[in-house]
Amino acid sequence: MSDTTTTPPEHSFSRLLLFVFGLIGVFAFLQVYSVQAILPLLLQDFDASVVQVGNTVGATVLAVALTSPFIGMLSDAIGRKKIIVGSLLFLALPTGLIAAADNIQLLTALRFLQGLAVPGITVVTIAYIGEEFRGKDMTRLMAAYVAGTVLGGFLGRFVLGHLVEWMSWRQAFLVMCALTICGALLVWHFLPRSRRFVANRHLGSSLQTLASHLRNPAVLTACAVGFCVLFSLVGGFTYINLHLAAAPYQFSTADLANVFAVYLLGVVITPISGKILPLLGARKSILIAMSVSAIGLLLTLLPAAWMIIVALAIMSSGIFITQSSTISFIAHRVPVGRSLASGLYYMGYYAGGSVGAWVCGLAYTQGAWPLTVAVILVAQLLSLLLVFWLMPPPVTSAVIRQH
Repeated sequence: MSDTTTTPPEHSFSRLLLFVFGLIGVFAFLQVYSVQAILPLLLQDFDASVVQVGNTVGATVLAVALTSPFIGMLSDAIGRKKIIVGSLLFLALPTGLIAAADNIQLLTALRFLQGLAVPGITVVTIAYIGEEFRGKDMTRLMAAYVAGTVLGGFLGRFVLGHLVEWMSWRQAFLVMCALTICGALLVWHFLPRSRRFVANRHLGSSLQTLASHLRNPAVLTACAVGFCVLFSLVGGFTYINLHLAAAPYQFSTADLANVFAVYLLGVVITPISGKILPLLGARKSILIAMSVSAIGLLLTLLPAAWMIIVALAIMSSGIFITQSSTISFIAHRVPVGRSLASGLYYMGYYAGGSVGAWVCGLAYTQGAWPLTVAVILVAQLLSLLLVFWLMPPPVTSAVIRQH
């Protein structure tokens, strides 16, 4: 499990590596949004408000936002693989303890602890890929990892939503705990040791790198776009559950779990975007993808349930491509301190998710789904403006095509 500080040639690309990084993505996100599928049950069981149950999602992404930069520093000091595997094992602990939660506040606290583990997987994996691979191999493996995160986001909601048809939601979380432990063991066995990692244990150097990133327009723009992206995704996919569970749709927990099958489109679309991105460049890819997402969001206002589901598929597909394009942009534009840069990006990204869960909860309380859509649309339009004005096409395209 230990990493090496030597720098021999990079790993050879293989289908096994595609599988490994897809697997890491799956288990990184299996727990993050799983609770969305059972929000109507939590409203009833805990006699909680809409904002309170929304915060069970927001607490997790808030924890990810707060710890992402620091886990990057820790990983730069002690290595990659041990952090990834250790974080997966830690993630299993609060997942199992959720089964004993007897009030909404304790459940929210345990969801926060789940979020503390996630950056050790997400941030460090991106740094690992950026160090160990180059060119098309890096782009393809990054796309496989992002596709895995999409699949994990779907499976978390889908598995938990269907498990509660057979058992209590508390027992279902014990099953989720066992799955996470299995994931940690698989990653420990299959993930190769780092070859090109060089430890940086000097805090002063890390702080200098942090200051450099905070002055880097590319990093700051990516962080801001990430904020808007997860604001949209969390706000949309949290409160659409309450919208579809209410009249006239009356979706059951299993029905809501099935809605998240739209995430499977992201598993197909994201790897394809890994091939298209070098041709279009990050700026153009994001502008197109986020525009498509905004169109899908507006279409969720249509009355028929099947129309809403198709609209969600369009909305989420645009967001997944935007996410893949943005993190690839960071990997290409930041040659030094990638783990810390990734941590800053995820800090902005998950801060957006936390704010989205809270703000959209207030919007849903005041104006149901139509007002929630309006709030999310503002975030998406903001991201388009940021990319249009702050992500110059000549620099971005040239850098990506050089690889």
